[in-house]
Amino acid sequence: MKKIVIIIPFILAILFMSIGYSLLETNLAIKGYATIYGDWNVSITNIKTAYESDGCYAGSPTFTNLSANFDAYLMKPGDYITYEITISNKGTIAAKLESIDFDFSGSDAIIITNTEPKDILYGGESTVFSVTITYDEDATEIPSVKTKNITGTIKYVQN
Repeated sequence: MKKIVIIIPFILAILFMSIGYSLLETNLAIKGYATIYGDWNVSITNIKTAYESDGCYAGSPTFTNLSANFDAYLMKPGDYITYEITISNKGTIAAKLESIDFDFSGSDAIIITNTEPKDILYGGESTVFSVTITYDEDATEIPSVKTKNITGTIKYVQN
């Protein structure tokens, strides 16, 4: 009998402790989902002849999303043609200008200059920069090499 008296309170104590522990325990559930909705879309959206001196011919500049093309025909020293190229961020991710590189080959009598496009393009923004081709006004004779090839790269990266 003494054993039962000791065992019953012990069993009851364990039973109440188990019930008390289970009452103090809570399972929390965390659920969700993630979606990538950013859009990268930086491209050339226009090129136009902005200025040309008398006697020059600018040809018909063309563009695609990733390239702009133009032809400049210069008659005499001092002639120039300026093209304006529009770059647009039609996406949602801000773009940062990383580099502008131009390579030239050909006549030293043809001078190429350019302005800088905007450093940061936020979604929906555009920037216009210009490229000017000039027949060197100090030229005193017609050069033997009469053409110059221009290859340029403008690199925007995620900001």
